Amino acid sequence: MPGTFEPLPGGGAAVALDDVEISIIRSLAVQLLELIGPGPGEDASADPLAELFAEGPSEPPSDPVLQRLFPDAYRDPEGTPGPEAAEEEKAYSAEFRRYTENDLRAGKRENALAVIRSLDTLTSAGDGGAVLELTVEQSQQWLGALNDLRLAIGSRLEITDEDDSDLLYRLPDEDPRKPMVMAYLWLGGLQETLVGTLMS
Repeated sequence: MPGTFEPLPGGGAAVALDDVEISIIRSLAVQLLELIGPGPGEDASADPLAELFAEGPSEPPSDPVLQRLFPDAYRDPEGTPGPEAAEEEKAYSAEFRRYTENDLRAGKRENALAVIRSLDTLTSAGDGGAVLELTVEQSQQWLGALNDLRLAIGSRLEITDEDDSDLLYRLPDEDPRKPMVMAYLWLGGLQETLVGTLMS
């Protein structure tokens, strides 16, 4: 079925995509890459051990989408009152971010690149579409990228809970957010079928 991931014999997943769908996913993955930012520059150390201990940023990003992709690690779910508790949380989050964000960014960047590379290998079946076949590892990368894309779009749409998603279904066609909503819902369907495929 078009737009639905199905299992491949021996593992992995396959999905039939038309040219428009391929173009949309590729464009979104490129935008995600641009948002996450470039990898290490030419002056980065060639020593893998040094890279392992390279410090990243300690402050959360200012962009709301990046805040959603790279949230603070420490948040008190109980909301313990007092400025001391808040300062302690902030200090723990800054320390955690300093040693993890570079790796998180690299992983998200690699997932988005895997999506782009796999789409670039497709050749049209003559009817304006193609069947994408993914290995288990590629499927995991696609799953990560689809999740990041939905988080990014959901953040732009200001979706914070399930009630917000329900409201999106009822948006009138003339609402300027409608194309983004359709992409959000479509990517959710792809993600759901890919999860089901990998779990089967």
